[in-house]
Amino acid sequence: MAITAADVSALRKSTGAGMMDAKKALEEANGDMEAAAKILREKGMAGAAKRADRDNSQGAVSLVILNDSLGAVVELKCETDFVAKSAEFVALLEKMTTSVAESGESAIAEYETEIGVLASTLKEKIEVGRISRFEAPSGSVVDGYLHIQSDRGVNAVLVEVAGGSRALAHDIAMHIGFARPRFVTREEVPAEEVATERATLETISRNEGKPEAQIEKIVDGRMRGFYENICLLDQHFVRDEKQTIAQLLGSATVTRFSQIVIG
Repeated sequence: MAITAADVSALRKSTGAGMMDAKKALEEANGDMEAAAKILREKGMAGAAKRADRDNSQGAVSLVILNDSLGAVVELKCETDFVAKSAEFVALLEKMTTSVAESGESAIAEYETEIGVLASTLKEKIEVGRISRFEAPSGSVVDGYLHIQSDRGVNAVLVEVAGGSRALAHDIAMHIGFARPRFVTREEVPAEEVATERATLETISRNEGKPEAQIEKIVDGRMRGFYENICLLDQHFVRDEKQTIAQLLGSATVTRFSQIVIG
């Protein structure tokens, strides 16, 4: 049976599906409108077009650590915190995160249909957000931290530490969860950002009437605060403000970290 543009338009109007999805469903159903609508619903495509432009800044994050050297974080986005903390949403997210930890980021593709069905069932725009997966080399460990709020993960951290224990990696991850550094070391901060901050601090110091001969020294001191705010090793450990993260690490090193925060 020939599928007309009018048929596709009618199915789109009744289901909210995209044009190509509606056309394929009609072809599969041999032009039967009710059967095509059922196919779209089963595949989670009904209502997809209507939801496409909605804001989905809510959601949840899940953390899975499989062993000392393997971990993953996955973000699943939706429109409301009500959906984000629902049992179906959280269960799918945890299943996806385990798959990513076990098989790599490409494993997410296996859940396209399930995500579509969930979006159709819960009537919200649901899609995968950010993903992080660490597989540490020999001599390194991976651990993480997950902050749960209102029955859903909202702040997840993965950390890889070389020459240290998993307990140490967990402490560092917990610290990052609260302190939210952007870099591990000062050397990672872009030169342009450093130059801009120095210029701003110089202007502030001059406007405060500081002696010109002392400006450079004063700015150097204030730059320490700048680095403490954004660089992990310069920060004071949240559980013991008397020591910095660099002191806590000792001979160990943080080779990388990833943080995903909802919103």
